[in-house]
Amino acid sequence: MLLKQGKAFSSFSVNDVPKAKDFYGKTLGLDVSESNGLLRLHLGPGNEALAYPKPNHSPATFTILNFPWRA
Repeated sequence: MLLKQGKAFSSFSVNDVPKAKDFYGKTLGLDVSESNGLLRLHLGPGNEALAYPKPNHSPATFTILNFPWRA
């Protein structure tokens, strides 16, 4: 099956792309790139998430991005 051979990625909406870019890039320190109004969050080798603008955006009421914690 073709889907088993492809690489999946996560995406979520934001209400303000510049603020999201600032938050994920400056506050969290992630590598972020912007193209055609979309943000790509580079989460490590070969891993990324896509953040896209959405009219009437409503913040998620569930976890959309997880980072492992290592003490």
